[in-house]
Amino acid sequence: MNQKQMQTPQAQSNVMPQPPNIMSTKDHLYVTDMLSWNLVAMKKAYHFANECTDQEIKQALENAGQMHQRHYDKLLMHLNSQKQSTPQQ
Repeated sequence: MNQKQMQTPQAQSNVMPQPPNIMSTKDHLYVTDMLSWNLVAMKKAYHFANECTDQEIKQALENAGQMHQRHYDKLLMHLNSQKQSTPQQ
């Protein structure tokens, strides 16, 4: 029997009901990367919307840019709330 099969049901059922109120360094770096990805996608969508002459495509690109901007704003708000809830040393 391998080690995975020997785990008790109790060890397998330790599920967090809610994520902790802290952000690890790895989590912070990943969220920062997501901010960068959304910012680049937003800028590209708006740039290509301005270059576009077809109104239907232009509107689709603007909608995509707005979506990435909402994601960016939401991530930034989350990072700022984490920063405020972390005690300063």
